[in-house]
Amino acid sequence: MAQLSDRLQRLAPSATLAMSQKSSEMKAQGIDVINMSVGEPDFNTPDHIKQAAKMAIDENFSKYSPVPGYPDLRQAIARKLERENQLHYTPAEILVSNGAKQSVCNTVMALVNPGDEVIIPAPYWVSYPQMVLLAGGTPVIVEAGFEQNFKMAAAQLENAITPKTRLIILCSPSNPTGSVYSKDELESLAKVILKHDDLFVLADEIYEHINYIGKHQSIAQFEGMKERSIIVNGVSKAYAMTGWRIGYIAAPEWIVKGCNKLQGQYTSGPCSVSQKAAEFAYTSSQECVEEMRLAFERRRDLIVKLAKDIPGLEVNVPEGAFYLFPKCSSFYGKQTPDGRTIGNSTDLAMYLLEKGHVATVGGDAFGDPACFRMSYATSDENIVEAMRRIKDVLGQLK
Repeated sequence: MAQLSDRLQRLAPSATLAMSQKSSEMKAQGIDVINMSVGEPDFNTPDHIKQAAKMAIDENFSKYSPVPGYPDLRQAIARKLERENQLHYTPAEILVSNGAKQSVCNTVMALVNPGDEVIIPAPYWVSYPQMVLLAGGTPVIVEAGFEQNFKMAAAQLENAITPKTRLIILCSPSNPTGSVYSKDELESLAKVILKHDDLFVLADEIYEHINYIGKHQSIAQFEGMKERSIIVNGVSKAYAMTGWRIGYIAAPEWIVKGCNKLQGQYTSGPCSVSQKAAEFAYTSSQECVEEMRLAFERRRDLIVKLAKDIPGLEVNVPEGAFYLFPKCSSFYGKQTPDGRTIGNSTDLAMYLLEKGHVATVGGDAFGDPACFRMSYATSDENIVEAMRRIKDVLGQLK
């Protein structure tokens, strides 16, 4: 019988995309679903960035771009890293890809051999372990749950490292929890990493600008860590440019060259027009970034207040990104009005979708079965109505 490759058999489908698809199908049937399952700003791309894209079309930026991205864009990213992060990179140490997701995957595929271990704190973004499996590596999951504000401690990292450890993946601000590592916390992790030769950290900083506690901190800032760090970032979240598909890595040149070789074989350079739009996003006024950040902060405050009002939910206060990851395990074992038992967070998310018409994602997919994820990248009205529905249907569980 014809069969897909073993490589594909090892992969699980994306739970976030699956929930988003199911909610879209219900909407198509005329059901009023509030979709809080997808990690996407609800804002439109700012007009000045759209104008730059239109100009790029008129100026005939319609040919293949260089595999690592246009030199002007890589220069703009280097200046951004200098200006905002006090990190010095040359354009040769930057590679632009088709979204930060490809940047993460490029890095994993370039550094991880079959049998290598990759440390991933849980909760984690759903794709990290799957990408490690795709590379033939072994994901080593370090549990950093609700009680420790979803952040891995240095002692936990030290205990997880073996001679096979090649890479650590850190996401701050975090998807799915919104937790943000402080400068001191990152420094303690850096000290552990620097004790071990040939150990690297992939720092996913895509939510850098959606931060409610002050200046973003990068693990690459500490002495000796720039040589060990692969920073991943992009324009999707800060500039509401998810569909433009522009991400990048900033890393030691030998890693960039490896990723360039890989990208040259399976996608080549990213979209020419998107790159010109991204270049303008980085080099023009940053007012729009702050306006969106303030809106997300207001929504964070709103959803936290409403979630704390729901009996049975335990809620922490996210410090960045646009996700709430409440603990919901008190509902496990309870019965729905039609007699089904809520066994886990995926059951709960399905119940909230089918009965409350609110799409969320169970925490199982993120490596923390005690919680579930809600994205508050939606209007204040939607947040208020979604939380009303959730409170109502959770109150019906017996």
